[in-house]
Amino acid sequence: MEGLVYIALFAPFASSLFAALFGMSERKIFVGIVASVLLAVSFIASAMLAFYVYTTGDAVHVTMMDWINAGDLRIPFGFVVDQVSVTMMTVVTLVSTIVHIYSIGYMDHDKSFNRFFSYLSAFVFSMMVLVMSDNFAGLFIGWEGVGVCSWLLVGFWYHKPDQSREENPSISPSWAANEAFIMNRIADLGMLIGIFIIYWNVGSLQYDVVFAALPNLSGSILNAAAIALFIGAMGKSAQFPLHTWLTDAMEGPTPVSALIHAATMVTAGVFLVIRANPLFSMTPEVSYFIASLGTFVAFFAASMALVNRDLKRIIAFSTLSQLGYMFAAAGLGAYWIALFHLAAHAFFKALLFLGAGNVMHAMHDELDIFKMGGLKKVMKWSYIYMGLASLALAGIPFFAGFFSKDAIIETAWNEGTIVLWAILVVTAGMTAFYSFRQVFLTFHGDERYKAFGIHPHEMYKFVLIAMSPLAVLAVVAGFGMGGFEHFVTKLLPEYHMSEHTHHIAWILGLVVLVFAVGGIALAYKKYANGLKRDEKLESSWYYKLLANQYYIPNLYEEFISKPYAMISEMMWSKVDMKIVDATVDGIAKILYKTGDGSRKMQTGNLSNYLNWMAVGAVLLLVVAAISAAMLG
Repeated sequence: MEGLVYIALFAPFASSLFAALFGMSERKIFVGIVASVLLAVSFIASAMLAFYVYTTGDAVHVTMMDWINAGDLRIPFGFVVDQVSVTMMTVVTLVSTIVHIYSIGYMDHDKSFNRFFSYLSAFVFSMMVLVMSDNFAGLFIGWEGVGVCSWLLVGFWYHKPDQSREENPSISPSWAANEAFIMNRIADLGMLIGIFIIYWNVGSLQYDVVFAALPNLSGSILNAAAIALFIGAMGKSAQFPLHTWLTDAMEGPTPVSALIHAATMVTAGVFLVIRANPLFSMTPEVSYFIASLGTFVAFFAASMALVNRDLKRIIAFSTLSQLGYMFAAAGLGAYWIALFHLAAHAFFKALLFLGAGNVMHAMHDELDIFKMGGLKKVMKWSYIYMGLASLALAGIPFFAGFFSKDAIIETAWNEGTIVLWAILVVTAGMTAFYSFRQVFLTFHGDERYKAFGIHPHEMYKFVLIAMSPLAVLAVVAGFGMGGFEHFVTKLLPEYHMSEHTHHIAWILGLVVLVFAVGGIALAYKKYANGLKRDEKLESSWYYKLLANQYYIPNLYEEFISKPYAMISEMMWSKVDMKIVDATVDGIAKILYKTGDGSRKMQTGNLSNYLNWMAVGAVLLLVVAAISAAMLG
């Protein structure tokens, strides 16, 4: 089993190094093929480990080497494959393998084809380090690794300004990459503080040691550690107010969006809360805050998706909303349900993003759904895939999202948090509406793209075939919910609905279904027969509020970015240049001047040297006399 652990972990690393060998060369198709094969090897190893853990119930724990030994601090390079980590490993490697194969077709005309695969595989390797580590320090290394790789991938087309944001054309891939990187570094400071609090009070960062020591810590220390760790999770999983980077990250290539926003980076925050569940279980106030914030973000993000016109950003807002659902479940103590929704969401959301990539590829990089329509005639398979993914996202029986999302909503009712339940139910209806709004505006109605001289075409057959496992899982993954619960609750706390909830579970499910079907019906009525623009609606204050993301990016720009830049400019010109630099330059000038002056003493004339020696002797006698007088 130890060999399988290393294969699962290091196959993506080998893939990245192999692709990097050809990073500066022209496009070579075998680079993408070898990278995809190595990711498939990692998936097979992860699946074999999952089978072993499922059948035996035993975790696989390996220590590759000692990493840090300083005083009492001992941190090994150790990895643990248990019910939680192996679930993440399997989901990450499966989605990553499909994304790699997809990228062979999607990036076929890109001059940096080889470099892209190097970055993409490095991203997967960092995510595997994150989920497999047996201690908080190793998790943090993977955490920062995915941050660096996301910066490289989101800014991959650094030479290209963004043309899709007419209201803010300054947004470019490089700007979006920097925004994601900086905002996550702000959150990571909180996570570091949490790790420091844990080590200071426990003396170790190993998961098993830390979790065993938690009952001995005071409530204030537990709350401080939980809050600090969750701040890190807020950044990585783009929770309000650290959410704006996620939609701007759509400036990267679509395979990046499918990988980062479906199965890897943005789910890392949820994974952290699930992995550290012993800590969060002992801090009910912090956990309730997590559930409340997650519920708010679910509604908040869904509301912005209702009016957005950018195909990829609609799906990104959907990701943000579904992350809110996951945090709601984890905050309410249903950790295994949060993990199940994470896995199910990865399948249908990756399928949705890849389908959007097909549309973008066909539409010559156009993303405005108002300029599409009627694409199902020429993109039948992409239409089917995106339709299936949207049904799963909307929570329609009996697709994957139906089981996991309904379980989260039922949990909110079961815990007596009726307000959270109501918000999540309404959000489910909004999710169904915006999901099918984009489907109908993209694939149904009049062929608006003809007015722009676009001639769409379906994606390559091998790409469509590669996407098929995601389509199958989006349909059937929910049926494995019972087996998954039995498997993962050997490690995570069991969470059962009360008898009272079981008796009315069908009513609760029916309420959610009514909202979901109602959302789809409304979208069908408004958009299935083509785009009918409502100028009165689009000019209303609430439509503009949603279209401009509640003006939060503008607020950040006006009240954080610009003042910070202004203060930095002032500190540079007033303090750095006139005080710091001036002091350093002044010292240098004094040394230069004294050097120039004293250099005149070196004349080469013996009588001058004798005169200076006499002067020196007199000075020494004066100093000696003054010293003697003071001592006497």
